[in-house]
Amino acid sequence: MTAVAHEVDRYLESFARLEAGAAAKGWTWFQPVRRDAMARFADLGFPTVRDEDWRFTNVAPIAQTAFAPAPEDGVSPARGQMAPFEFPGLTGSRLVFVNGRYAPELSSLGPLPAGVTVTSLAQAIPAHPDLIQAHLARYAEYHQDAFTALNTAFVEDGAFVSVRRGTVLEEPIHLLYVSTETPAPVITHPRNLIVAGEDSQVTVVEDYVSLGDGVGFSNAVTEVVVGQNSVLSHYLIERESPQAFNVSTLRVHQGRSSSVTSHSVLLGGALVRNNVHPVLAGEGGDCLINGLFLATGRQHMDNYMKVEHASPHCGSRQFYNGILNGQSHGVFHGRIIVHKDAQKTDAKQTNRNLLLSEDAQIDTKPQLEIYADDVKCTHGATIGQIDEDAIFYLRSRGIPKDSARGLLLFAFAGESLQRMKVEAIRTHLEALVAQWLPQGALLEDVR
Repeated sequence: MTAVAHEVDRYLESFARLEAGAAAKGWTWFQPVRRDAMARFADLGFPTVRDEDWRFTNVAPIAQTAFAPAPEDGVSPARGQMAPFEFPGLTGSRLVFVNGRYAPELSSLGPLPAGVTVTSLAQAIPAHPDLIQAHLARYAEYHQDAFTALNTAFVEDGAFVSVRRGTVLEEPIHLLYVSTETPAPVITHPRNLIVAGEDSQVTVVEDYVSLGDGVGFSNAVTEVVVGQNSVLSHYLIERESPQAFNVSTLRVHQGRSSSVTSHSVLLGGALVRNNVHPVLAGEGGDCLINGLFLATGRQHMDNYMKVEHASPHCGSRQFYNGILNGQSHGVFHGRIIVHKDAQKTDAKQTNRNLLLSEDAQIDTKPQLEIYADDVKCTHGATIGQIDEDAIFYLRSRGIPKDSARGLLLFAFAGESLQRMKVEAIRTHLEALVAQWLPQGALLEDVR
């Protein structure tokens, strides 16, 4: 039997144990989907570099690690340990999940307007069965993606956010996923479902952090349904330990004249894959995909963007910036697909990267697939180093060399950060980015 077969067998054995207890937790209706997803994962196996969508990313470190499910009776962290992960000035609801399971004692649900539901997915299943069954696993394509199939087969908990038609939620919802250090490597499968009704507005922050330096794997899937004329903003922040693995998939289904903004900031992890896949299904929709990834050491960060224009008169913008240091490896693979009925599409894709060392590497692949004849689509990518002329200019104004480099790097990162409209989130991320930069301490003196 091959090594790949052994890797899949581990998950098949774990799935049999999960399935035996899932029905008792209210998941009876979902069991056929689970089985189908598990069968599909067994067929697909883990992707390899021979798969076009994974050609720059070797997931062997994930596939070959014997991950175990998180224990249900694990010790919860103290509430004070959550303080470093809070956003000063953010007063909305916060749901905390520890090793993939909802921790109500660490969470805080602020006052919510009528028509807004914020709870764990496990609690929502008995309370909102019709809404959950109408949307869960209807959009994320587990038949095509092995990690989505694995998540669908093993889903137990995550966040459920529902905003009723015509409701505006002023404060962002913070979903905090905490991985703790465990004796053996642990795998979690967070599953988030966000449903924004017609004419609604909501902002959701999906945040992955670590306590300790243990090896763990977060395999997350978020499905977002955005109704007609609705406005939704989604933030993904990944700041886990240097030994962590993270694969996240955001699948968005947009209704007519809706507006969606996706922001991603990747700072941590050993191997990170960030999948963003909006489908502009209704006419007149608009989508912004904005991201920043910062890698150092031997970190590997892969950003896979797939934007589908399925209806006419829709617009999309992609802006991704990367800063790579040490022996790190970055990937940007952006696809814009314009279906034949999506006339009058306006789409743009831009990827810019800075390499701070000779050993850092970036693979970038902007891609257009156009099946309509009345569109405006552009794409481009740049790879470079810090502009020495700009450094000379700043030094001529009395700024020390290291501080000048820090300012230029922060300005480059700031292109992405300035597109984030929630001030409390943007300010906190600016501080995290400044700390990451090689000249971070000096930068604080001149910001």
